Amino acid sequence: MAPVGVADRGELILDKDKFSYKNWNSAQLAGKVRVVQHIAGRSSAKEKNANLIEAIKAAGFPHDRYQTTTIVNTDDAIPGTGMFVRNSIESNKKLFPWSQFIVDSNGLVRKAWQLDEKSSAIVVLDKNGRVQWAKDGALTQQEVQQVIDLLHKLLNK
Repeated sequence: MAPVGVADRGELILDKDKFSYKNWNSAQLAGKVRVVQHIAGRSSAKEKNANLIEAIKAAGFPHDRYQTTTIVNTDDAIPGTGMFVRNSIESNKKLFPWSQFIVDSNGLVRKAWQLDEKSSAIVVLDKNGRVQWAKDGALTQQEVQQVIDLLHKLLNK
């Protein structure tokens, strides 16, 4: 993965029921096993890999060693829906405060990683931030299981 930083919005921070944003850089991904989900800011993109996110929730991975990082490309949202997309991200942060949410207002990550528009990409990283598995587009049920198995393996290393 090409290194990339997001300064326009960036990482969503929730502190005492208040939201703020801070600069984010992909170099910060090392340290935990993680699934990075990059999605266009539209519900059709979010739905493409909802099965994987549900499987991750069901697996109950330890928050001290695993994190889901969701990067939302709000530059690739349906015109006029940006506020609704950000509200949805904020709701998810409240529900899953241990997860990481990045708001990319200019689509910098999609461009740096050469991802498809209007899509959802999944990248599995080991604790050193190295790519172990990746796919741009919807995962099959078999691929979802493959990712869950890989995460268990990486967490048991």
